[in-house]
Amino acid sequence: MTALDLSSPVAVVGTGTMGQGIAQVALVAGHPVRLYDAVPGRARAAADAIGARLDRLVEKERLTGAERDAARDRLRPAEALADLADCALVAEAVLERLDVKQELFRALEDVVGDDCLLATNTSSLSVTAIGGALRAPGRFVGLHFFNPAPLLPLVEVVSGFATDAAAATRAYETARAWGKTPVACADTPGFVVNRVARPFYAEALAVHELRAADPATIDAVLRESGGFRMGAFELTDLIGQDVNESVTHSVWESFFQDARFTPSLAQRRLVESGRLGRKSGQGWYDYRDGAERPEPHTAEPADRPAHVVVEGDLGPAAELVTLIREAGIEVRAEPEGSGSLVLPGGGRLHLTDGQTSVELGDTVHFDLALDYRRATRIALASSEHVSPRTLAEATGLFQALGKKVSVVGDVPGMIVARTVARIVDLAYDAVARGVASAQDVDTAMRLGVNYPLGPLEWGRRLGPRWVYELLGELHLREPSGRHAPSLALHRHAHASDAGEGTPS
Repeated sequence: MTALDLSSPVAVVGTGTMGQGIAQVALVAGHPVRLYDAVPGRARAAADAIGARLDRLVEKERLTGAERDAARDRLRPAEALADLADCALVAEAVLERLDVKQELFRALEDVVGDDCLLATNTSSLSVTAIGGALRAPGRFVGLHFFNPAPLLPLVEVVSGFATDAAAATRAYETARAWGKTPVACADTPGFVVNRVARPFYAEALAVHELRAADPATIDAVLRESGGFRMGAFELTDLIGQDVNESVTHSVWESFFQDARFTPSLAQRRLVESGRLGRKSGQGWYDYRDGAERPEPHTAEPADRPAHVVVEGDLGPAAELVTLIREAGIEVRAEPEGSGSLVLPGGGRLHLTDGQTSVELGDTVHFDLALDYRRATRIALASSEHVSPRTLAEATGLFQALGKKVSVVGDVPGMIVARTVARIVDLAYDAVARGVASAQDVDTAMRLGVNYPLGPLEWGRRLGPRWVYELLGELHLREPSGRHAPSLALHRHAHASDAGEGTPS
């Protein structure tokens, strides 16, 4: 089954931001495009708006004037659904309500031909449930574009329970012919991206609710140590707190209130207060004129330690040994040990492993980094039982490596480590449950939400055993079930112990 022929008309129903974006993608690819909206005049206004964007593409030299003119000639507003009768694909981007979408597609079935592909752009509703209202649900698929559709490459091609394989393949190949990167996925809550991404927001909110760090510090650590493009608080402000909270709540409810997807009370209160982010002028940050952006907590300069003793293997932080030597600090190696750095005063520095500092005495934890050489900030966690000298020496050590240091509260798993571990776990779980292939999960998370690594690639780098043990320790200390390792991760941790492969 191949992509739709470029001569085949494509219709888009719903002419808001997403509808216009999808229409523009199909139009620029070369299809005749019909626009329909139930509100009179909106389809014409949308066509004008798309025409203006085509003008801007010419100004940016991404289209020629002739290509723009040809595209405009192919774009036509529709006055009624009956005007879509000859379309080979109808994509819907209307209100996110099941009854509204079902009613629309029932009406479309009476209009279009039997070979017309019907697609929904839903991000939160069940494709199976929408298609269940149809006489012929086999031709019904999800085509979930990401906003802005003309710019973002990812499209989740979602097969409902009754979707025919041929229909899913045609939708997949059509999206690819339009210059997109499609990933095939099953119809489960959140599909791939909105399912696997929940911990990125949830763990940042949890650290904040535990009063371990403020939003600006958490965001800085996620960016500058974790390698994420944006922090969780600034990203939810951009998305809209109401939108992000709604998706979280929808996924949680759809999974029968699974603890892994529990919404945040802090975010709920923010939404209730009307602080929805950039669009309302206030969210976690203040965007009003004259407002100052809060600075992350950054420790004052401290003296570098004269030497450190490396006891055992530092695991994912092993690169630090080289960096410490390059900084001119003497490194003494002890092959036996628990994977700690012993500081001159006798205190210890340990990569966060899900334990708390208060349990270990004079020990400071440091957070995970995507790349310790390139990271510009490192978070440290200590309790009131850590001596000031140990904290100062730990701070001075990382400052000597050219890093800013943020000291946060004694929260297990800290910020980056607990976030990445949970993302990795949900990715393994999604693959095991047949939501998508390992390659498609990694592709979806890199392209859909700009993660620096696909979560399964990240899991291989860290080692499934390390992720599994960190989540196990978190689960012991916060036994709500949210951090309980999945059976899939359990299996991969034990397979890696036995030298067997992990998903690729």
